[in-house]
Amino acid sequence: MALIKNRMDATAWQKKFDARAPRVGDAAPDFELHDANGENPVRISDFKGEKPIALIFGSFT
Repeated sequence: MALIKNRMDATAWQKKFDARAPRVGDAAPDFELHDANGENPVRISDFKGEKPIALIFGSFT
């Protein structure tokens, strides 16, 4: 397995192995997330036409 070290290598890998993956400039696919308590669902499409948003995933424990 090769280590991808830069954006150019990542883009080449993406073109070769994952033709369905989003490309630079594509709209994000719509999906729904809930808050940390499993409540308050929010769809990314709720923000269409608004300022850009950033999604941060990780473990905060």
